[in-house]
Amino acid sequence: MEQLDTLNSQVGFTSDGRQYLTFTLGKEEYGVDILKVQEIKGYTAITPIPNTPPYIKGVMNLRGTIIPVVDLRLKLEMAEAEYNQFTVIIVVKVGTKVVGLVVDAVSDVLNIPKSDIQEPPDFGTQVDVQFINGMAKASEKMVVLLDIGKILGEEEQAALRNSTRMDS
Repeated sequence: MEQLDTLNSQVGFTSDGRQYLTFTLGKEEYGVDILKVQEIKGYTAITPIPNTPPYIKGVMNLRGTIIPVVDLRLKLEMAEAEYNQFTVIIVVKVGTKVVGLVVDAVSDVLNIPKSDIQEPPDFGTQVDVQFINGMAKASEKMVVLLDIGKILGEEEQAALRNSTRMDS
């Protein structure tokens, strides 16, 4: 066991923490549990679907499977941004559903010990922070750790299911 701990520390893993894929939206840094991430793709053409919420950009073909694509900026009620050469789609698994998340750019994979993760601030009932798992300090930045399952709640997951009905 001691050898495993030594090896993990040499590789950069911590036995009391998790790995997070970090990405940017605007000037802010966000992270999602790396175990939820299936792959990262450069931004490609997305087929719009009528009668979906504005944050659902449409669907894309991922090796023969039609998956919904969500603009995470719009879902988090941030200003819309033009897509550029850094824009990527992070393909994540939410429950049994595979979803693409459009983000400004991918930053890094961080090993964050549980002791470095703090609870989200309490803003009272006016601000919904239930989709935030915690806040972590990485270098000079604060990273907002997101709970993808809560960002895409039941209502959104129903809309995502409806947006991909054409693949069944």
